[in-house]
Amino acid sequence: MAVEPTTATTAHRTVFVETFTNGLLGPDVPMLGPVADGGHVVVNTAPGCWGPMITPAIRGGHEVAQPVAVEGARVGDAIAIRIKDISVTSLATSSGNDQAMDGRFNGDPYCAAVCPGCGDEWPATTLDGIGPTAVRCARCGADATPFTFTNGYTIAFDEQHAVGVTVGREAAERFAREAARAAALPDGSVQNPILTFAPHDVVALATRLRPFMGQLGTTPSTTIPDSHNAGDFGSFLVGAPHRYALTAQELQQHKTDGHLDVDAVRAGAILICPVKVDGGGVYMGDMHALQGDGEIAGHTADVSGTVTLQVEVVKGLGIDGPILLPVAEDLPFLAKPLTASERARAAALGARYGVAELEESLPISVIGTGPDLNSATDNGLARAAELLGMSVPEVMNRATIAGAIEIGRHPGVVQVTFRAPAERLAARGLLAYAREQYGSSDD
Repeated sequence: MAVEPTTATTAHRTVFVETFTNGLLGPDVPMLGPVADGGHVVVNTAPGCWGPMITPAIRGGHEVAQPVAVEGARVGDAIAIRIKDISVTSLATSSGNDQAMDGRFNGDPYCAAVCPGCGDEWPATTLDGIGPTAVRCARCGADATPFTFTNGYTIAFDEQHAVGVTVGREAAERFAREAARAAALPDGSVQNPILTFAPHDVVALATRLRPFMGQLGTTPSTTIPDSHNAGDFGSFLVGAPHRYALTAQELQQHKTDGHLDVDAVRAGAILICPVKVDGGGVYMGDMHALQGDGEIAGHTADVSGTVTLQVEVVKGLGIDGPILLPVAEDLPFLAKPLTASERARAAALGARYGVAELEESLPISVIGTGPDLNSATDNGLARAAELLGMSVPEVMNRATIAGAIEIGRHPGVVQVTFRAPAERLAARGLLAYAREQYGSSDD
């Protein structure tokens, strides 16, 4: 059961979460907990993206877990999140490219749905049969989904959740008739399961699973639809005609970039997130069974699953967006720490040219977001420079010769990854986390 919010000073060592928001995040959304500094959060999470996208009563485009307060987290701190485990529970899911349905939203189909029949905002819906016209307004009966597929697929998973195969019409429709069970929707989920649509344009394609969290972060300091808590999707709120509109300055000030879709946010990684409201409000959702860099189709295989996190407050870090310490195998080739033999050869080479001692450096990945990839890259470079007290040109050089720029999500999320000087990491209280992930560069 979810732990109820408490005003007591005693924090819980573990908080279990099985409740969800209505698609909105912000200081008005109640937090569970608090969980103790160093404690654990365990969540049964629901699929993001497509299910909520065809459920117009959900106001954010995703269905994320209720946030959890962390003991001692105050505005200006950060929260280090160790991702202990991510396990898929869905038997299958459906996904694909989207097309918004004209006349069924007010400026933004993700967060301002309107019934085309009766005009209700965020209408309640029921399911009538299967297929892309199954979502019906509970009041007037109109076809009310804000989205449909341009090209879609249904993918089934094996018992070990190691591989998946896209299936044909007969199997897709069989999953559609038992969609909630096949999706393993948590009891508290209210979304229409996307398996109901039974898409089957891509058949017999086999692939691997490697689950990660598309949404993992902290609560923004104003009300933001959950899928828009990032610089790219968030840009749709600037000057929008609906009630969740923000100015560009407000968006930059309040968002926490919890909607990452970075495939390295998986078990074994450490994600360090800004605290912009007291308690932090750690939340998650949008679990993906798999994704290639960039999420080029706009969506991937959204699934239900269980997640275990450990949270720890980093006092006074004062960051604006997330920092990621990926598992070592996810690092770009040049960002990986040197092996002992490589370091010995480099030391000998340096000595030949008057370099007395090699710099101790360890990997770090700074997330940047923006309306497009160029602005996201600029944002990530600027964040990294501010974090480590170096110039943007130096960060650019380090990312070129000892790192890389990687695409998280194609519209505008990137990772600026490079090996940073250990002394700079130590000055910001990050060296222990880097050594936990990668050891010492002298090892």
